[in-house]
Amino acid sequence: MGMTMTQKILAAHAKLNEVHAGQLIQADLDLVLGNDITSPVAINEFEAAGFDSVYDKSKIVLVMDHFTPNKDIKSATQCKQCRTFAKKFDLKNFFDVGSMGIEHALLPEQGLAAPGEAIIGADSHTCTYGALGAFSTGVGSTDLGAAMSVGYTWFKVPAAIKVNVTGHKRKFITGKDLILYLIGKIGVDGALYKSLEFSGEGLKELTMADRLTIANMAIEAGAKNGIFPVDDITREYLQGRVKREWHSYEPDDDAEYESVVDINLDELDCTVAWPHLPENAHSARDGKNIKIDQIVIGSCTNGRIEDMEAAAEIFKGRHLASGVRGIIIPATQNVYRECIKTGLAEIFLDAGCVISTPTCGPCLGGHMGVMAAGERCVSTTNRNFVGRMGHTESEVYLASPYVAAASGILGRIAHPEEVF
Repeated sequence: MGMTMTQKILAAHAKLNEVHAGQLIQADLDLVLGNDITSPVAINEFEAAGFDSVYDKSKIVLVMDHFTPNKDIKSATQCKQCRTFAKKFDLKNFFDVGSMGIEHALLPEQGLAAPGEAIIGADSHTCTYGALGAFSTGVGSTDLGAAMSVGYTWFKVPAAIKVNVTGHKRKFITGKDLILYLIGKIGVDGALYKSLEFSGEGLKELTMADRLTIANMAIEAGAKNGIFPVDDITREYLQGRVKREWHSYEPDDDAEYESVVDINLDELDCTVAWPHLPENAHSARDGKNIKIDQIVIGSCTNGRIEDMEAAAEIFKGRHLASGVRGIIIPATQNVYRECIKTGLAEIFLDAGCVISTPTCGPCLGGHMGVMAAGERCVSTTNRNFVGRMGHTESEVYLASPYVAAASGILGRIAHPEEVF
């Protein structure tokens, strides 16, 4: 029996000719990632285990993105611990205030992830890098602590689900709509510990920003990872970013998939996940009676320049509805700079929005947009669990930048077509 893309990458990193679903393997790692929340726990485990060296100072990445600039003494203490560790071991990829970005937007931008690589991070959305044809997945902080020293970890090889994408995107349709539709179709445990492998002629319609969003949210369907084949869109994105050699993998013709899910882009509409699960998918057209208090446009899911441009297209010449707070969070310093240079920042300010430094902040109810009881937010983030963005009696509606911006303008959940 042939292998999937994920299985081929894992076999190569385990130095095996082949692997099969359910097999336990030990695999070498190309990159190990931590942030200001998960790294301190990993560092504590690293030190408790008696480790006194890292396996490769160029392959450990620490990004201070969740609560920075530090919001309180605890977050400042956590970042200080990370800074001390990075300096002690001369880590080459430590990103702090002024250079940092939201980790899963920053790493692809900086060329730190490439096709065929095996990447782990102590953050569940580490599966983002599958958009580039890598195997990437989230792990616990204890696993991260050990991996920083030894450079390998163990995996159970996942079975796979093929997602066959066909058709053409219509105006205002994005990767966020596709992944919310998919999660709505299979459920938040529909791909539990499986690899979501995307294929089909419709992939030509998906930009790299679309793919990064889709791979990022594979975990919201319970998946171990999400992965795309390497094509011309991938290669164009990598050009000038990744200067080291990389290797792409394609699934065998006889690769085994537990199931196949077909998605026709022609049939997709702007999709919103109602509270309190990403699987609670509805058309944006169904939200006319749902008034909102806040919109957030940013995060590791939708904070790239394409997302900023989509929001600005809606906001230009318009203003937020009375009583609605608009928070714009460019995902990296480069995206922030581009917003200023191209005039997007002025459009956001004219529309009544605030622009934040890159941060995960409101996505996890940390800062820069925490909600009170009874408040509702349309957000381009990736989770809408109970209490995710603040009070347990607040509500988060997940959507694309187009939908979030249109909702901010009309003061309720809205389809982008309603503002034109």
